[in-house]
Amino acid sequence: MDFLPFTRPSIDEDTIAAVGDVLRSGWITTGPKSRELEAALSAYVGGRPVRVVTSATAALEMALRIAGVQPGDEVITCPLSWAATANVILTVGATPVFVDADPVTRNIDLNKVEAAITAKTRAIIPVDLAGLPVDRDRLYDIAGRHGLRVIEDAAQSMGANWNGRAIGSFGDLVSFSFHANKNMTSGEGGCLVLNNDDEARLFEKLRLQGVTRFADGTMDVDVLGGKANMTDIAAVIGLHQLKKLDGFNERRRELARLYFEHFDKSLGCELPPADFEQSNWHMFQPLLPLAKMSISRAEFIDSLKAEGVGVGVHYPAMHLFTLFRAMGFAEGDFPHAEDIGRRTVTLPLFPAMQDADVIRVCQAVSRVLRPALK
Repeated sequence: MDFLPFTRPSIDEDTIAAVGDVLRSGWITTGPKSRELEAALSAYVGGRPVRVVTSATAALEMALRIAGVQPGDEVITCPLSWAATANVILTVGATPVFVDADPVTRNIDLNKVEAAITAKTRAIIPVDLAGLPVDRDRLYDIAGRHGLRVIEDAAQSMGANWNGRAIGSFGDLVSFSFHANKNMTSGEGGCLVLNNDDEARLFEKLRLQGVTRFADGTMDVDVLGGKANMTDIAAVIGLHQLKKLDGFNERRRELARLYFEHFDKSLGCELPPADFEQSNWHMFQPLLPLAKMSISRAEFIDSLKAEGVGVGVHYPAMHLFTLFRAMGFAEGDFPHAEDIGRRTVTLPLFPAMQDADVIRVCQAVSRVLRPALK
């Protein structure tokens, strides 16, 4: 049988033709398609200002700068995320302060956030792991009582909602990713949802060398910026993807339901929360029962790949990386994040999958795991 990857973007012929149109237009860097994508994204999140960039990482870094985070400040986040979530804190000279994951939701444990707040804390970066939203009511209650900015790492939760309100349509600064493995893609790219036009203008300067251009052809630079402007080639892909996003997410929910229906519960894996109302099901991630297995996770992954099934790992607890160990973090600091990070596997989940593909994956997991149980 054909190899089934853990994810694959759905790019149709209309999108491919639209990219060709952009290439033929002669305007392939930031231009009309980028502005059109920003307008479409703004409409999707209820009219808030949205600006696009080359990655969600760039959006997070610029959000920290807009929020006024400076060297010496502290920013709270969870170690169970892609390294970029903490790297951007270091990039602006601030200090990441980790809070353990909730063992059920696998998101930041909001019960432990307030204990991590100090006089130096300036912001919180929550992460919606696998597209399951962090409790926004509790999050903003904590932030409001302590005067903190919230920079939502919603890289994985485009199209998800909290109590019926679309992620990005409310709150503070919200970053989305359009990486190739996300629920909608622009190849590479991301965006930031902002609060007002002043923040949007500052963001525009930060993403392109701090430059302000004037009608008479002159320009000025009054803030240190970088280079993160999205191309129209990427933007036109994003435009076509955004039109299909809700359908993509609905199909993901259907596939996730099938996983719950066909996954062998007797194997002892811990399945993710069965949220079919708010999550966009960016990933389907069981936790392996490693203590009951005679094989390692790596061996499980290799065996599943031999069965023609792709597997990912999202994510190891980042505080155990060399960079963060050098800052004083150590094994045992955040036991839930470490446990989840050691046992998680990402199984195939993308809109083009057939129902039979889910059954095939579940059967392959059983064939590999059951003989390995002690």
